[in-house]
Amino acid sequence: MIKRVSSIVLAIAVSAALGACATTKKEEPAPVAEPAAAAPAPAPEPKKAANDAYEVKRGDHLWGIASQPRIYGNPYAWPLIYKTNSAKIKDADLIYPGQNFDINRGASSSEVDAAVRHAKTRGAWKLGVTESTDTDYLAGKR
Repeated sequence: MIKRVSSIVLAIAVSAALGACATTKKEEPAPVAEPAAAAPAPAPEPKKAANDAYEVKRGDHLWGIASQPRIYGNPYAWPLIYKTNSAKIKDADLIYPGQNFDINRGASSSEVDAAVRHAKTRGAWKLGVTESTDTDYLAGKR
C-alpha cells in the first residue's frame, strides 16, 4: 500500500510539474510586419553654418583669418577668402574692419591646392596695389 501511495504521489507530482511547464511556456511574439517602403525623402539643402561668414575686426588680415581653426586652420588658404570675396576686396593686402566676408566651405581639393600654391609663390607686394599675380589667380591663370 505504501508503494502504491508513493506511486500515486509521484504520478501526481510529475503531472503537476508537467502541467506547470506547459502553462508557463513563453509564447513567441508575433512577427511585426515591416512598413511599406516609402519613397526616399529629398535630401535637405545644406544650411550655412554660423561661421560661413566672417566680419573683419581691427588688425585682421587674410592670412590671420584663414589660419583660424573655425575658418580654414591654414594661413596659406587666404586666397580662398580673397577669391570668394573679390568684389569686396580690391587689394588682398588691405581689408577693413566691418567688412563681411563669405567663407567658401565647398572648395574642391584642386581649388585649395591652387590657393596654397598662389599664397606660397605670390611674390612681392605693395599696399594699395593689386598685384598682377593676384589678378592672374582671380582669373584662374595661376
